[in-house]
Amino acid sequence: MIKPKVISIAAVSGGGKTTITKKLTLTLKNSKALFFDEYDFQDSPLDLIKWVKDGADYNLWNLEPMIHDVESIAAKDTVSYILLDYPFSYKNDRLKELIDFSIYIDTPLDVAMARRLKRDYDSTNVGDLHHDLDFYLNYGRMAYLEMEKTIKPDSDLIVDGTLPPDQMIEIIQREIENA
Repeated sequence: MIKPKVISIAAVSGGGKTTITKKLTLTLKNSKALFFDEYDFQDSPLDLIKWVKDGADYNLWNLEPMIHDVESIAAKDTVSYILLDYPFSYKNDRLKELIDFSIYIDTPLDVAMARRLKRDYDSTNVGDLHHDLDFYLNYGRMAYLEMEKTIKPDSDLIVDGTLPPDQMIEIIQREIENA
């Protein structure tokens, strides 16, 4: 039985992790993707700003539902790659045991914010947009900076998030094959 390679893909919100994960799933033969945002992690920090201010202990996250899925998929011997759209890279001690390769998409914060605004505010009112921007400037930006400070340097591969997605995929695929 050959163990599938588990690859985590991290980036700030709007950094491109979901886009790249989906494209990698199509590019890497025999792969399965899991998306952090599709899980309900019980007994995990509810107030992300407080969590960051308190030191961002990644082990406070109860990632058992995702860990269970990774282990279940790996046990079936049906895939070569398990791709995790997952923001914490190697920082959660329990999940890091399962990760073989970690990618950080290094997207400048202004580019990530512009992408988020285009994605999240296509048809909403200006008041909601202003509220979200105020929140980002007053609180949320610190979470983005936390990722740049802790997740980025802990990754096996850092990819320029301003590159076109197909070019990022080429770089990632080449690195995965050589890892």
